[in-house]
Amino acid sequence: MGAPLDPSAVKVYTVNGEASGSSSALPDWLTRKREAKGKGKRVIREQVEGTIELIQHFDFPEASNKVKTTRDGHHAIATGTYKPQIKVWDLDQLSLKFERHTDAENVDFVMLSDDWTKSIHLQNDRSIELHTQGGFHYRTRIPRFGRALAYHFPSCDALFAASGPEIYRLNLDQGRFLNPLVLQGEGGEEIAGVNTIDINPAHQLFGFGVEGNGTVEFWDPRSRSRVGILRLPRERLMPINSLAVPALPGVDDGSRPAPLSVTAISSRPDGLSYAIGTSSGHTLLYDIRSARHLAIKDQGYGLPVKNVSWIEGGSRMAGEGYLLSADKKVIKIWNRNSPEVNFTSITPANDINDVHHIPGSGLLLLANEGIKMTSYFIPQLGPAPKWCSFLENLTEEMEDQTTRTAYQDYKFIDRSELAKLGLDHLIGTPALKPYMHGYFVSLELYDAARVIANPYAYAEHRERMVQEKMEKMAETRIRSRKDAGVKVNKALAEKLKKEEERARKREERRAKRAQAATADAEDAMEVDEERPVEADAGEKPSLLSDPRFAVVFQDPEFEVDENTREYALLNPSAVAQRQNREVGRGRTKTAVEEEEEESDKSSSDPLSESDESEEEKSGSDSEDSDDAGKLWQDDIRVRMGARASARKQSKPPPRREPKVRLVPLQAQSDASGRGVDKNATFGQRRSHLGSKGKERASSRDDAAVRRTADGGIEMTFIPKTTSSGHDYDDDGPVGAAARKGKAKEPKRKGVETFGAGMERGGEEPEREMSEAERKGRTKRRQGMRSGSKNTFRKL
Repeated sequence: MGAPLDPSAVKVYTVNGEASGSSSALPDWLTRKREAKGKGKRVIREQVEGTIELIQHFDFPEASNKVKTTRDGHHAIATGTYKPQIKVWDLDQLSLKFERHTDAENVDFVMLSDDWTKSIHLQNDRSIELHTQGGFHYRTRIPRFGRALAYHFPSCDALFAASGPEIYRLNLDQGRFLNPLVLQGEGGEEIAGVNTIDINPAHQLFGFGVEGNGTVEFWDPRSRSRVGILRLPRERLMPINSLAVPALPGVDDGSRPAPLSVTAISSRPDGLSYAIGTSSGHTLLYDIRSARHLAIKDQGYGLPVKNVSWIEGGSRMAGEGYLLSADKKVIKIWNRNSPEVNFTSITPANDINDVHHIPGSGLLLLANEGIKMTSYFIPQLGPAPKWCSFLENLTEEMEDQTTRTAYQDYKFIDRSELAKLGLDHLIGTPALKPYMHGYFVSLELYDAARVIANPYAYAEHRERMVQEKMEKMAETRIRSRKDAGVKVNKALAEKLKKEEERARKREERRAKRAQAATADAEDAMEVDEERPVEADAGEKPSLLSDPRFAVVFQDPEFEVDENTREYALLNPSAVAQRQNREVGRGRTKTAVEEEEEESDKSSSDPLSESDESEEEKSGSDSEDSDDAGKLWQDDIRVRMGARASARKQSKPPPRREPKVRLVPLQAQSDASGRGVDKNATFGQRRSHLGSKGKERASSRDDAAVRRTADGGIEMTFIPKTTSSGHDYDDDGPVGAAARKGKAKEPKRKGVETFGAGMERGGEEPEREMSEAERKGRTKRRQGMRSGSKNTFRKL
């Protein structure tokens, strides 16, 4: 099956970890925080709807270093940090089998058995650890810090590359170190170190990637001697006149040419082909029978190549001769016959530390700098492994997780900018590549179209730069502090200043109340109460002083346009107030309207008549406050407060006579002789009865009325009903004559009459009510209350 030439036709599905090229992936610190608190509803929803977890718990607390699978294909082993640990996953169960912690971080490891039970690990503290099924087995050390590890199965030799020319050998059969292999280099030059080791599976030839001189040395394990050396084309890989970074300033001036190192080697099972990755970001293909390279592949980032591997798998794979090369940023899969075209390209969300391709399948495992390790499934590359064959049925559900295609030398523009450049007629042609809400266009075509559409673009840009420079120079002049840094949105700045001033006054009042409340407290309590006040003494940050929002008040691009429809929808009250001010400012009131307004104000306030003089005296103060910028608001509370303060400052008002309705000291006589004032007291009624006739009073029994020594009067009488035909008067001649001369009043049913005009029972006769009694009080009370003590004192 031939490989498609268009990389966008190859679908890449993320089955573990963050999606390829994902810009919405959560940062590691947030993932760590959520894991500490426990999974909530949002985390579970994101996990179910956003990603597919093929292998459960496929992650490390901080980062992962290396990942491999066993030769039997049933387990995956990875090392990571922090804390340094080893994890083993059971692929048949798609879950974690166990984890094992170590004392140092792992550099590289090799599986000694076909399963996970035996392994050898090279640590970053120069130690070598042997692990078995039961756990840690043995530890030893090498003289230098190790960089790579390989195992020669026929001789049971473990090879360790370090930061020197030696290749250390540890024989696991004999249990001791053997003589190291010492690399000589070309002409006996010094070798800084060996970065990688490769053992050809066909003829067991050792390949060592040397650092600094750009060579690969081949050694025969039988004779333990070098059989050949491969020199990489430095002039093709390194930039022209590239120099090394000075190692010691002042001692090493960096005049040496930049070093070229070999960072990855992979030999094909046919025993003839080699793929070599360099520190310059290139991958070269060689035939062992020729010193000239067959092909060169550039990763594009200039970063050292971390992994190079041949993708094998037989007839079920996409084809023969495919390679995988990866640096820290990108993974590229390409055909050795056409290295300039990618089969596919994957840009993970995190930096790559290691890549492992599962043989005979389209599944890739990645160890990266993120918490979650990543797995990618590429159906066009090969089938799914046996332990996850269900992936082939899930490809349709994962269509939205395809990788983002990386375009080189292309510019992204939207439809509006495309129309401005006059390139909208190219829509649908190969010149425009649709992507999201716009198109990718060639950078050369974009530059040419921009110059044609606006020939004065450079002149406008130069003028803009000159204007900005002049404004910066003008800022050094002496200016008032009030307008410093505020060029646009002055209304917003003024509003923020008023709010800050209001908040500051509120805090001052609150602090004064707190100090007054704690004035009589103990000394210890006073110290405790003063601490928060002292802490808040500093100036609080505000929107005007925050440098993050300084551009809002300086850059004209951020100016708020108050005439737009969007502003009116967001701020309807502000727009209405502005329109009212404009209407009021456009038309002035006539003299008649002003006079009517003044009369309405005076009529609505009854106290204004007596306070005219005070208002005239306080007029100067109000004019001063108006000049200070305070707008007069027609509020009754403000006016009452102003009059009260003016009344205190001015002389006391003239004494006014209260209109008090007093109770008369003597009851008024009625024409009929029987009428008694209801408002009269009991004593007044008694005196009224005594003045009716002296004869009746003289003929009255002395025992009925007694006078005490202190001036009091005791009276006894017998109640009589209205049926007797007379009041409480006795049956004397004077009383009989008086009753004969009076008109007989009608009797009221059920009414019992007592002496002194008192009655009980019956209903009150209907009478016509006055206007004031029917509607209640309609005017404000005049003067002071009639029952006030001050009224009687003035009499």
